[in-house]
Amino acid sequence: MKRDLLRQAYGAMRHELRKTMITMLGMAWGIATVVLLLAYGDGFGQAVQNIFASFGATAVGVFPGRTSLQAGGNKAGVQIRFTDADVEVLRNVLPLARHICRQSDMMATVVNSPRSFSLQVFGDDPCLLSIWNLKTAEGRFLNDQDNSSHGFYVVLGSEAKEKLFSGMTAMGQTVRINGVSFEVIGVLQPRMQEQGDNDNRVLYIPYNSMDVLQNIHYIGGIWLDSRGLDHAHLTETIRNALAIAHNFKSGDDRAVRVFDVQRQLAQFGIILMGLKILLGFIGTVTLGIGGVGLMNIMLVSVTQRTREIGVQKALGARKEDILFQFLAEALVITAFGGVLGILLAYVVAFSVGRLTFYSALAKYATAGDIRLIVAPKILFVATIILALVGVVSGMFPAVRAANLDPIEALRYE
Repeated sequence: MKRDLLRQAYGAMRHELRKTMITMLGMAWGIATVVLLLAYGDGFGQAVQNIFASFGATAVGVFPGRTSLQAGGNKAGVQIRFTDADVEVLRNVLPLARHICRQSDMMATVVNSPRSFSLQVFGDDPCLLSIWNLKTAEGRFLNDQDNSSHGFYVVLGSEAKEKLFSGMTAMGQTVRINGVSFEVIGVLQPRMQEQGDNDNRVLYIPYNSMDVLQNIHYIGGIWLDSRGLDHAHLTETIRNALAIAHNFKSGDDRAVRVFDVQRQLAQFGIILMGLKILLGFIGTVTLGIGGVGLMNIMLVSVTQRTREIGVQKALGARKEDILFQFLAEALVITAFGGVLGILLAYVVAFSVGRLTFYSALAKYATAGDIRLIVAPKILFVATIILALVGVVSGMFPAVRAANLDPIEALRYE
């Protein structure tokens, strides 16, 4: 019986083929809009994730500042200075931190005769490679042996290598940093950097070797890997521990600055969720317009087939049979339109490929652009929305057809 009703629904669709096709195209456009907007939201979110990941998505930087609140006998304005003892303090209060490393930096004159440039030099512990998600293009990064032996080794950023060596080989060569010779042991892959930034125009040397260039008794900053840590209390834990060590109030934000990439990413996550909800709502409204078209054509169909409905009821058709017949017709139109719309969404997503986003602001930032990828979860959500719109749009005409009085329907001209 149900199969016969579906066959009748299909026959009725073919009878009104032009109207059916127009309605189907409306539904296809609506579902394609839903899929593409949801794919855009996902692509935007992934682009933001890639941007943060390129700088170290789990990195936390701790930097000394100056007190702004009076604590005990100390007045405000005291300069906070970090030493190796502070690194040990953080190791003790953050035992789950996989890496904690020191950093010192300076602007120095770097010479590879006859080229000479003023470049930023970082003195770092080797674990910075993991924390900042640095990747080598040639050679290797600094290791613990280089650090413990005060080795005069240097790793070049991609643009620093081009400036100092142009197209020549840098590996194994020597550069002079403020007059001190360092052997090049590695070259890094380019990192995303906004216009005017110098993230790739830098050099990395072992932290302990920085002592030939400047006094490193005081640490410029401490970086740690926050993976596995409780970000809600991370900043508070760091400030409380350092406040005890340096005798300042833990609520003094200016005494110690804590930069947590994950907290920044979490704030973006709230914005992204709002954006996805908005895009989904816009797509649903667009699909709803197609649903209104479906409802209209089904109401017209009910009117045109009033006598047919009367004959069916006179021959023993029940209300639920009529209801199912017209609802099935609406759902078949919805299903065909949905398949067509999803195929259209795939074609558009494949054709568009990559949408310029962060690469418009930064160099080496194609990973931060938006890619329209129709993921299975998007299809699942879109299918649910499509089914709801199809049922709601088809139910009203179907109920109207099922409630027709058989005598009045037979007398309908």
